[in-house]
Amino acid sequence: MQKIRVVIAKPGLDGHDRGAKVIARALRDAGMEVIYTGLRQTPEQIVGAALQEDADAIGLSILSGAHMHICPRVMELLKEKGLDDVLVVVGGIIPDVDVPKLEALGVKGIFLPGTPMQTIIDFIQQNVRRRVDVVDSR
Repeated sequence: MQKIRVVIAKPGLDGHDRGAKVIARALRDAGMEVIYTGLRQTPEQIVGAALQEDADAIGLSILSGAHMHICPRVMELLKEKGLDDVLVVVGGIIPDVDVPKLEALGVKGIFLPGTPMQTIIDFIQQNVRRRVDVVDSR
């Protein structure tokens, strides 16, 4: 079976990427192919990387509080590029009041600090599996 391909991105001006790197390593150790885009990525750069890398999922690490600015733009660009089937998950400081708003945008997984790595790995594997299986069955 084809490996799940995940783009891990650190959007906005937040310069703290330790968490993103820890997640990237955990996903890689779980057998996924991980592309880490680095710091200060724009939504356009993130979606461009997902398109270029044929990503199954995008993981956004946002600690700056800019999630309600960044996520709508990422989701809009994914739709414009025909990448509606790419799983989007967000990790970071997300107030409870914003969770339903992000879910309404199409963000499928929202993970707060302290979420066990295995929870994130399982979520991605369970929610990308359908897309990978459809691609493999052709």
